[in-house]
Amino acid sequence: MAVDYTVIVVYLVGMLAMGWWGMRRARSKSEFLVAGRRLGPVMYSGTMAAIVLGGASTIGGVGLGYRYGLSGAWMVFTIGLGLLALSVFFSARIARLKVYTVSEMLDLRYGGRAGVISGVVMWAYTLMLAVTSTIAYATIFDVLFDMNRTLAIVLGGSIVVAYSTLGGMWSITLTDMVQFVVKTIGVLLLLLPIAVVKAGGFAEMKAKLPTTYFDPLGIGGETIFTYVLIYTFGMLIGQDIWQRVFTARDDRTAKWGGTVAGTYCLAYAVAGSVIGTAAKVLYPKLANPDDAFATIVKDELPVGVRGLVLAAALAAVMSTSSGALIACATVANNDIWSRLRGLVRPGGEEHDEVRGNRVFILIMGLAVIGTAIALNNVVEALTVAYNLLVGGLLVPILGGLLWKRGTVQGALASVIAGGLAVIGLMAAYGILANEPVYYGLLASLAAYVVVSLATKPTDERVLAVWRDRLAGKSPELASEPVPAHQ
Repeated sequence: MAVDYTVIVVYLVGMLAMGWWGMRRARSKSEFLVAGRRLGPVMYSGTMAAIVLGGASTIGGVGLGYRYGLSGAWMVFTIGLGLLALSVFFSARIARLKVYTVSEMLDLRYGGRAGVISGVVMWAYTLMLAVTSTIAYATIFDVLFDMNRTLAIVLGGSIVVAYSTLGGMWSITLTDMVQFVVKTIGVLLLLLPIAVVKAGGFAEMKAKLPTTYFDPLGIGGETIFTYVLIYTFGMLIGQDIWQRVFTARDDRTAKWGGTVAGTYCLAYAVAGSVIGTAAKVLYPKLANPDDAFATIVKDELPVGVRGLVLAAALAAVMSTSSGALIACATVANNDIWSRLRGLVRPGGEEHDEVRGNRVFILIMGLAVIGTAIALNNVVEALTVAYNLLVGGLLVPILGGLLWKRGTVQGALASVIAGGLAVIGLMAAYGILANEPVYYGLLASLAAYVVVSLATKPTDERVLAVWRDRLAGKSPELASEPVPAHQ
């Protein structure tokens, strides 16, 4: 496998080189956190597709195809639908706000204080997203080098932490663009046709597998509905996704570049399910469906191509991991630590914001690696994070964008009611049950509407600043400073 090893090593060294080059461009907070808000359509589309299509979409998507057939595409398909909805209906307005975090948007919309609790929830979500992506290195490096789990996590995690810390969003953007190209070539152009040919073509696949494998709804209506709630809605409000929207240079880029990325996700979803279906024909008795990707790559691909496809899997994991890491660090620094520092030292003092964010990426990166080594059941941990994210934050965020009558009290009540409902129902029904997110959303919506209608409307001055920002006016040209909530 010397040729395959060479391909992987060159790829990893290239990621570090991109990080070093990105460091030369990240000279301000805007450059470091959102790439100066100046990505064009090609870069924006590629990097947006890269971050949403991670190890779960690649290795997990093929595993679902192995287990359910073509309907296994639904998980990744709903991710693509969420990205399309975000791009078409919300991304232009989000980009015009010129903020750095979802919590800042909530503070801007509701007049302060709404973002404190949401920052903690968003931090937990992005941390666990980074952890689960980091653990995936163990699977890939085990296939490549028969490497110990802990060593694999440290090696893969350290590379991501290194290039993310060096250049922030610029480094991540450059590496994600390379990763997008590698994934496209490795998965769509190489693995997909080779897998179908090795399985004997679609006619042979249909002859050897049950008809349910070719039923678009075979995975079950309730499962599809849950995917929509968790992944489609999750795409609308996740800090990792919003932070990419903030990198767009204008409204048109955010809208149409995201639409292209969403469409790409739909194609990627179908490709993964087809590859998994082909693997079922070739290896009908795998103990773990998630082994399908590594098995078909290891056994069916020629030398060199195998290394490129494994690099594609590594690219998928790294893009999600780095995006989640910078989102986690941005929330920890801007939404949590800066507020605590402001309470202890009102007014504070001047400090190097790039250096501060760089330090937070390093700290959060070390925390992610340590948690990934210690944690076993990451599926449950990520489910908790997603349930809290959607159950607690979806309503106040979309409500703030769509309903003028929503108030800060309604937003806080919504976060608390949804969050407590999700936690209580997970304790009652089990972490992996569907009920927590269903009823958590209903509790969040009810609290938001009832409390908003029962409290004083949001200060008109706050709404005036909000409208100015939605219209694309810079913070300096907004009507007047946002007053603290009365």
